Amino acid sequence: MFISLWEFFYGHFFRFWMKWVLRQMTGKCELQRIFDTYGGAQRTYRIENSLTYSKSKVLQRATRVAESELDRCVADIMKEKKICREKDTSFQMCMRTCLLQISGYKQLYQDVENVRKKPYDSGNAQHEKLLLKLWSLLMPTKKLKARISKQWVDIGFQGDDPKTDFRGMGILGLINLVYFSENYTSEAHQILSRSNHPKLGYSYAIVGINLTEMAYSLLKSEALKLHLYNFVPGMPTMEHFQQFYCYLVYEFDKFWREEEPESIMYFNLYREKFHEKIKGLLMDYNTVLTLKT
Repeated sequence: MFISLWEFFYGHFFRFWMKWVLRQMTGKCELQRIFDTYGGAQRTYRIENSLTYSKSKVLQRATRVAESELDRCVADIMKEKKICREKDTSFQMCMRTCLLQISGYKQLYQDVENVRKKPYDSGNAQHEKLLLKLWSLLMPTKKLKARISKQWVDIGFQGDDPKTDFRGMGILGLINLVYFSENYTSEAHQILSRSNHPKLGYSYAIVGINLTEMAYSLLKSEALKLHLYNFVPGMPTMEHFQQFYCYLVYEFDKFWREEEPESIMYFNLYREKFHEKIKGLLMDYNTVLTLKT
């Protein structure tokens, strides 16, 4: 109750008067003060909050601006806040960069969501080709005898037809598995080999799909913002999301071996423990989580 009252008074009264006093003292608006004080993800994150909670519709709309409208949007912000281009020469460039990151994150989520919603379709030649590519990347010396085969269990699927394992994450789960196997082939082979350990083994493909869900949920909850704001100086893309997925795959394998679970039956427990660890790392303003092999 007390916290709710504080948030109400802060948002509606205290914040407004504090901003007014600081502007009188410094001659600069809140956006300018943020640019003067902060850098990296903390700068973009604070700019986003300032725009979001502003009473100005011009500033609120800026967080959802299309890339083609960026320059006009920055000009509108400068007009709204009475910022002189000649007196603050860096404002335009700094604001443009922040808006690219802010609107880019929202667009990335939509792009990932659109792919996730596409179910794996065995009647789609491109989907089938991608699945067979995964096999060839992970098992280059072993020929797949048939499309429906118990051999799929060898790379961590549950049965003789992998399509049933993609139901939760759709084609996104397969795309991520292929991306890791193609871009980090040596690491993928090593992890697949370790996943067959008699005591510490796990289903490689199933865990990979599970980690796609983890990456997706972190993106959806906006927990990836600080990482992406630090990692990408402009608009983040699907590949940046996939690189984070690769980090999860590599780090989870290392985490699993270090924890030495008694049985795969404890997977959910250790999966959640790993999830909490990653969420903790993502709360650091300076965080950049990239795969270091």
